[in-house]
Amino acid sequence: MTQEVPSRKTIPIAAAPSGADDDVMVSLYQASQKIYPRSVEGVFASWRWVFVWITQLAFYLTPWFDWGSRQAVLFDLGARRFYIFGLVLYPQDFIYLTGLLVISALSLFLFTAVAGRLWCGYACPQTVYTEIFLWIERKIEGDRSARMRLDEGHMGLEKLVKKWYKHIVWIGFSIWTGFTFVGYFTPIKELGMGFFHTTLSHWEIFWVLFYGFATYGNAGFMREQICKYMCPYARFQSAMFDHDTLIVTYDAERGEPRGARSKKADYKSLNLGECVDCTLCVQVCPTGIDIRNGLQYECIGCGACADVCDTVMDKLGYPRGLVRYATQNALLNHWGKPQMWKRVLRPRVQIYTAILLALIVGLGVALYLRDPFKVDVVRDRASLARLTEEGTLENIFRLQIMNAAEAEQFYRIEVSGLPGLRLQPDAEVDVGPAQSRWVVVRAEIPYGSSPAGSHKISFTVRERESQREVHEKSVFIVPR
Repeated sequence: MTQEVPSRKTIPIAAAPSGADDDVMVSLYQASQKIYPRSVEGVFASWRWVFVWITQLAFYLTPWFDWGSRQAVLFDLGARRFYIFGLVLYPQDFIYLTGLLVISALSLFLFTAVAGRLWCGYACPQTVYTEIFLWIERKIEGDRSARMRLDEGHMGLEKLVKKWYKHIVWIGFSIWTGFTFVGYFTPIKELGMGFFHTTLSHWEIFWVLFYGFATYGNAGFMREQICKYMCPYARFQSAMFDHDTLIVTYDAERGEPRGARSKKADYKSLNLGECVDCTLCVQVCPTGIDIRNGLQYECIGCGACADVCDTVMDKLGYPRGLVRYATQNALLNHWGKPQMWKRVLRPRVQIYTAILLALIVGLGVALYLRDPFKVDVVRDRASLARLTEEGTLENIFRLQIMNAAEAEQFYRIEVSGLPGLRLQPDAEVDVGPAQSRWVVVRAEIPYGSSPAGSHKISFTVRERESQREVHEKSVFIVPR
């Protein structure tokens, strides 16, 4: 007995002609269409450019500032020291980085609870660099309609020149961005001299090209795909929203039913709402969504649709705010701004704010009160204990003294914890500004003065001028 194996079927796109037996293969993935965002002017567009200027001036200029004899902001991974203006941080200061990350996360929660994706719409590097790349594209290829005609047209001399010119400018800007980023980890002036003298290391060249390529690809090509599909924030932001969160909203009660009309027509007599269905709100959206369809996870809250809708309302003589920042409760209950803002500043937001301020103050106080030097004690594992010619029992230790001050410091090392315990010879050491130094010391006790075993001892490192001191614990081994 034979069993007939069923043939593999695929889902057809459309009904096949009568008599046709061929299957039609369907892709399970939606083909993405290129988005051509229209330029827009308005309050929110101005604020976006304010943040573009602030963030980029800070990013590109900060590495060029000096603080004394060094770069003001430098993360020297090779020396394991992080310089942030007057602060010198070591790997042992990781707790401060943890505090900074907690503050950043809580700030994100606070901003999201108040007004949704403010970070995404105004200050996120992906948004900022996409805005810059779009500005370059508009200057070279023209406005939205001109860019669409250029892409749809045949490859001629004009298209070839404009496309190549745009990409050359994009690549140049991207390489400069990668160079600046690496300048935070390698002194940027040395990096610049190395570039002109072609003496850059392979790793420096790699990271400059890597971050340059990332900027070029993300801001020039992927754009909204990063925000919609790759950024995890787009997926879990809804967990931080509620009905009193400010979001970009379309007032359907005012706008519906939508439809075209002349400027002089009485839209109410035509049984129409205030939305003229011009689709400009879709054309200016950097992620290509229609805000009139309600809250969508792809919306980055940039407010471009609100700006362009206000210009249309002004031309028609209608009140502004058909598309605006509002809360879902405000739209539903027809609240005015005082009532809406009262709910925006709700207990949840106040608790977030109080905790955030407490953390910021705590971190600031901790940084202010932290010791200007740190000490690590490491036992010499090559020899646990040694009997000297003078009849003493000796343990060898290695101390790392890290000077976080911007001036040379002198330190005296002392030890305590056992009868007759002393350093041989007395240890005094100098450490340069913002430097660290390893010191080998010998601690000894009279032989037989302590029983066999492991005994707790304490090293004291005292700064000569300020008399500040740091205590570090260790153990002294007495063999059997």
